Amino acid sequence: MKRMTGTRTAATQDSANAATNPTLESIKAAASQRELAGLRRQLRPRTADDSTLDLASNDYLGLATHPLVIEAAQAAAATWGAGSTGSRLVTGTTALHSDLEDRLAAFCGSQAALVFSSGYLANIGAITALADSDTVLICDRLNHASLIDAARISRARVHVTDHRDTAAVAQALATRPESKALIVTDAVFSVDGDLAPLAELSRLSVAAGAMLVVDEAHSLGVIGSGGVGACQDAGIMGLPHVVATVTLSKSLGSQGGAVLGHGAVIEHVLNTARTFIFDTGLAPASVGAALSSLELIATEPDRVAAVRAHARHIQQSARNLGLESPDSDGAVISVLFGEPSRALAAAAICLDHGVTVGCFRPPSVPDGTSRLRVTARANLRDADLDLAHRALEATVNTTSGFSPG
Repeated sequence: MKRMTGTRTAATQDSANAATNPTLESIKAAASQRELAGLRRQLRPRTADDSTLDLASNDYLGLATHPLVIEAAQAAAATWGAGSTGSRLVTGTTALHSDLEDRLAAFCGSQAALVFSSGYLANIGAITALADSDTVLICDRLNHASLIDAARISRARVHVTDHRDTAAVAQALATRPESKALIVTDAVFSVDGDLAPLAELSRLSVAAGAMLVVDEAHSLGVIGSGGVGACQDAGIMGLPHVVATVTLSKSLGSQGGAVLGHGAVIEHVLNTARTFIFDTGLAPASVGAALSSLELIATEPDRVAAVRAHARHIQQSARNLGLESPDSDGAVISVLFGEPSRALAAAAICLDHGVTVGCFRPPSVPDGTSRLRVTARANLRDADLDLAHRALEATVNTTSGFSPG
């Protein structure tokens, strides 16, 4: 009885502390506000036998479940172990890591590459290594969160421009007081799916003595002949002022990220990027999977053409139904519904029809632009495309009182 009484007393004390703790009260209030605004997020674990059509993931080329990719991951784990055992500069670099860096650089047309444990950390590592207090970061307002976070924690002054506004970039470069400048942009933007004006940004960089940092997360494996990426397709990869970052978790169906660029830049990132120096190296299984995917893309280039064709088909389906869908250059299709509740309802309707789609609401997108984020894959069948059309059609019929955008 004494032990139970003590437990009750401790629980009562914890409850009293929680009731008067300003931080916990603030957390509860924020949760209530999210619920009221339709912005609450929660995890929905996938099951191994999920039979719904996946139009939400970033597995653009359908390689995450490819037998050869899985076999390569298993072989790497069997050879090197489940984990890399340490940071890249201690024990976390295997021969596989070095091989992947060489293969990535060759595939993308870069002088060198450096593999990180995620694309998020690759972006933060590259930007914080290249920027200091005598640098201005000129960032597109629709850049990915990882680029925004990298800018925030760098010591540089941050200048945000309107989306794809090269005139604003030129003005920011011309009027900067700093001696150094980095133009930072997504290649294919992760929500709208449109392509950055990379050739013009490169020209501006050269004229102003600036560096250009391009996040190729959504363009590797999708843009360019053979999926070599947007920088290579624009003819700027390999130029000394261009630094590209990639993720291995989208078209390559694996996990991890990398920074690509001039050898001197990569050596600098290796020696100064805290997200590389102090992070455990990428697990061997992910390295092996990414290597296998690179080989498959090289030997099966039809996958690249297929994903773009399927994206165009899905977007045209949405537009034919009267839904608003901004132009897209990659595998990502946005279908606008305006308010969060409308987007949530549309996503639920799609799921009822056997189709899983992304639902993006603020702060992931600006207020008033909540949407379905629909992603194409290379291995979709005609029946899948027909099902996607029927699901989108149902959102029109069921949400007929809504005003898209």
